[in-house]
Amino acid sequence: MRTTTTPTTAAPGAAKLPLRPLLALATAAFTTVLTEALPAGVLRGMSAGLGVSEAATGQLVTVYAIGTVAAAIPLSTITSGWPRKRLLLVGVAGFALANTVTAASADFALTLAARFVAGVAAGVVWALLAGYARRIAPDHLRGKATALVMTGIPVALSLGVPAGTFLGGALGWRAAFWAVTAIAAVLLGWVAAVVPDLPGQPRGGRIPVGRTLARPGVVPVLVVALVFVLAHTVLYTYVAAYLARLGLADRVDAVLLVFGVASVAGIWVVGAHIDRRLRVLMITAAVLVAVAVTVLAAEPASPLLVHVAAALWGLGFGGVPTLLTTAVGDAGGEAADPAQALLVTVWNAAMAGGGVAGGVLLDRFGAGALPWSALALLVPVVVVVVAARGHGFPAVRR
Repeated sequence: MRTTTTPTTAAPGAAKLPLRPLLALATAAFTTVLTEALPAGVLRGMSAGLGVSEAATGQLVTVYAIGTVAAAIPLSTITSGWPRKRLLLVGVAGFALANTVTAASADFALTLAARFVAGVAAGVVWALLAGYARRIAPDHLRGKATALVMTGIPVALSLGVPAGTFLGGALGWRAAFWAVTAIAAVLLGWVAAVVPDLPGQPRGGRIPVGRTLARPGVVPVLVVALVFVLAHTVLYTYVAAYLARLGLADRVDAVLLVFGVASVAGIWVVGAHIDRRLRVLMITAAVLVAVAVTVLAAEPASPLLVHVAAALWGLGFGGVPTLLTTAVGDAGGEAADPAQALLVTVWNAAMAGGGVAGGVLLDRFGAGALPWSALALLVPVVVVVVAARGHGFPAVRR
């Protein structure tokens, strides 16, 4: 007989966060983001090793995102009745397989296929994580549980990608992907040991996508996600090429470390204040990233200014996944699960678009065009957040 865990309602202070399973879920988020972003850190090595241009290598991020876009909504629907733990294990196993093939491949087409499979696995995992965290936590701690799981994102950016970049420089880019395979293998055992199983949804229990989009506030959140992530990805995917333009080709790992550490600080601030100040935090995040890319667009001669800009960028962007996940869940209400699947799809569509757009900009106009393009995209982000005062990013959360 399978035992399932259901959410419980408890008075504040009567129950604690289930830290062991939440940390396993956070590690799943870490593995997802590390798999996604690692090509940005080892871009030049992969480009040389696979015998293609840097712009073409950047499409390894794009095809990953396409896999996630293709998978998130359809697989979420098809597997809605599956036990959640089994589905999570399938997703993590997909990461182990895809990173193994990427590490061993000498053929660009095969590497693209492996990255697509990794993106499909990400679509499965991302559609699970926020709902899983909320369901295994006491009612009064669900927001903190979600924030804890989302710390996997900035930790991957602050530690995982810089470490992978360093490892790639020291031992070659393939060693970095073998390391991610090892992490995924350990995570499989961890999830199996400590994460409680949960039932899927009963047949006919899912709310259609059309009804989800019709709920007030869902569309503004999705628009902000699309444009904000597009702005971020255009620059982040090709940050190594941009830093080389500034004469900092040997400082990519250090700049990414600063970005990631600031991201951790950003998600800590968001976790502490999201229940009362979601709207203010969202506006602040957009403004901080806009200031950062403005500094970078000016092509500062001082490495210190580049690191300051990276810190502002990370501080602003670090909490964005948690903010958008919470905002779309609030707006979705009873349709929170399909709203999350839509967010995953839009997020990764923006990543795919950012990878393509950034590659085109890099080839045609050079790396100097990247931060200016990101800045232009951030203007409508601020406009939509400010306008969505009633629903989406309300002054007072309901």
